[in-house]
Amino acid sequence: MTKIFVRPGQMADVPAIMEIIEAARAFLGAQHIDQWQGTYPDQAAVEADIKAGTNRLLIVDGQVAGNANLLPGPDPFYHRIDGAGWIGERPYVAIHRFAMSATVRGHGLTRVFLSNLFSEVYAQGYRDVRIDTHAENKIMQHVAESNGFTYRGIVYLDEPVPERMAYQLLLD
Repeated sequence: MTKIFVRPGQMADVPAIMEIIEAARAFLGAQHIDQWQGTYPDQAAVEADIKAGTNRLLIVDGQVAGNANLLPGPDPFYHRIDGAGWIGERPYVAIHRFAMSATVRGHGLTRVFLSNLFSEVYAQGYRDVRIDTHAENKIMQHVAESNGFTYRGIVYLDEPVPERMAYQLLLD
């Protein structure tokens, strides 16, 4: 039987996390999506997430299969949003640096991972979850929408292509 669970990342996981991020970078690049095509996210960002206690990993049969960062708001890049805007002003958690291993792609584990993340933030008292992605990243847009997120507008990151499609999920 397959063992699947989510746990906080540890420094010993950094090489596996970076392998997933590098594979995601290559996957996006092959689709001509200008997301993660520079050096970000880099090892320093991953290590900072782990030190801050915000990194989460999807573990499948003892192997790191997914990575995410649960960042409690306020997120400085989410202050300005063009479009419908955020629903409400409650405390929220933003999911950043979300990536899945190519070895588990297509097995429905993205939904499992997100469900576990939602359960964790709910248990912490949050009812508002936010995520963003590149306008050309149709796969991540589908992931967001098929997991209950609603498109809310455009936010602006500090990157060469700053515009990101922003989504929100209310856990009520």
